[in-house]
Amino acid sequence: MWFDDWASLEQIVIKAVVGFASLVALLRIAGKRSIAKLNAFDLVLVFTVGSILATTILNTQTTISEGLLALGMLVGLQWLTAWLATRSAAFRGLIKSEPTLLVYEGKLLRANMRRERVADIEVQAALRQQGVHDISQVKAVVLETEGDITVLKASGGDDIPETLRKSGISVPGDHD
Repeated sequence: MWFDDWASLEQIVIKAVVGFASLVALLRIAGKRSIAKLNAFDLVLVFTVGSILATTILNTQTTISEGLLALGMLVGLQWLTAWLATRSAAFRGLIKSEPTLLVYEGKLLRANMRRERVADIEVQAALRQQGVHDISQVKAVVLETEGDITVLKASGGDDIPETLRKSGISVPGDHD
């Protein structure tokens, strides 16, 4: 059978439109942080929101108000978590990973690469994307908290780039 009745299809259309519009409005209210690149915490939120929206739309036992309350709670909790993470280093440490150094001064840090499950070819691809043809031209390659790979080209000096120092990345030989 294709469907039970026209009323059930109408209910799905109404729930989908209201749910989708409400989710877009909630995300706009929550701010850009809610739709930025995803870390593990945000990814869980996305799956949960998708599940709630699908349940609200398809389950006849779930009312629109229940679904909207659940969506609002999740978006609100995500906003609260982001707010706390910007104000507390301890809280941020609980929910976010730290950047990891993959290459330093032209040398692959294989132990870090193994721990983060990053293959040589992924580092090489990141180098190519930045127009780097020789790894010796690189001061550092960093696996960022969202999974991006950042390439810092060597500037000719022996100094440790300030972006590494300020982010708390452990640099080989840095004993400050």
